Amino acid sequence: MDFTGDFVMAKKVLVTGGAGYIGSHVARQLGECGQELVVLDNLSTGFDHAVLYGELVQGDVGDRSLLDRVFGEHDVDTVMHFAARTIVPESVEDPLRYYENNTMQTRNLIQACVDHGVEQLVFSSTAAVYGMPPDGIASEDTPTIPINPYGTSKLMSEWMLRDVGATGKLRSVVLRYFNVAGCDPHGRIGQNTPKATLLIKVLSELAMGIRQEVKLFGTDYETRDGTCIRDYIHVEDLADAHLRALDYLRRGGQSETMNCGYGRGFTVREVIAAVEQSLGKRLKITEVDRRPGDPPELIAKAERVREVLGWEPKFDNLSTIVESALAWEQKLAEQRKLAG
Repeated sequence: MDFTGDFVMAKKVLVTGGAGYIGSHVARQLGECGQELVVLDNLSTGFDHAVLYGELVQGDVGDRSLLDRVFGEHDVDTVMHFAARTIVPESVEDPLRYYENNTMQTRNLIQACVDHGVEQLVFSSTAAVYGMPPDGIASEDTPTIPINPYGTSKLMSEWMLRDVGATGKLRSVVLRYFNVAGCDPHGRIGQNTPKATLLIKVLSELAMGIRQEVKLFGTDYETRDGTCIRDYIHVEDLADAHLRALDYLRRGGQSETMNCGYGRGFTVREVIAAVEQSLGKRLKITEVDRRPGDPPELIAKAERVREVLGWEPKFDNLSTIVESALAWEQKLAEQRKLAG
């Protein structure tokens, strides 16, 4: 990470969900830049050993008394909000859990920010807010028509930030992620998400014997090889966008919504092939029928994040993404072996 923004180091950053996959990578990059931070995480899906910088406070982001204590003890000027449930099928099975965890707790966090004079927030959102764009390409101005409770829960949080922003009490940068993958290139932290559904993570687990097979949902889409196309972004590049969003807000930037993707996609078969090439062996893939609600293609139109934040990806290469994910999975496998 080579971000060289002139941070105002006198203030701290509160990173909610900073023990999770994406949050821990952002917290690590913040710490490497010398930024003081405090991490708030209930460790339901995060891990304390992933917090390499800052103080870890264990608890829920919706716990108002805890938030009051954290803001009272730490001189915070910006919140980076990652704490959320993120599994789409789970959101369909238990939608109220997602509205409670992702929407209502975000509402409590925003209220605490306003009450304590914290005027800046960087929000972890998702391409799921777009649903199924007709042409498979989503710009920030594409209509938001989510097709599952996860996407809706995030969109409702975006609406709250928009409306509170209109009062002049809080400026925010909303970053809509496409398919995040890969891990810290130096192997210090990685993706430990239980029951992960992200393709490259799932394939990496298959490669290490954690899974016995992986299902390929749908081979009859009108794409170049019949499988779905997605825009994959390396977590290191995504984390860099968050640091740039922080710098942007601290320099007085106004509220913005930006896509985070590379603007090009790979099919499921192409991703499988990349993993197999890196491994030097074939994987056990079972082809099954389509899943309801899977868009045939979803690619970011992501010029805004480059223009506004000066963001330039450094890891825009499928092989690089795959290799870092496999290296992390190998490290986990070795740790399990040593643990007996």
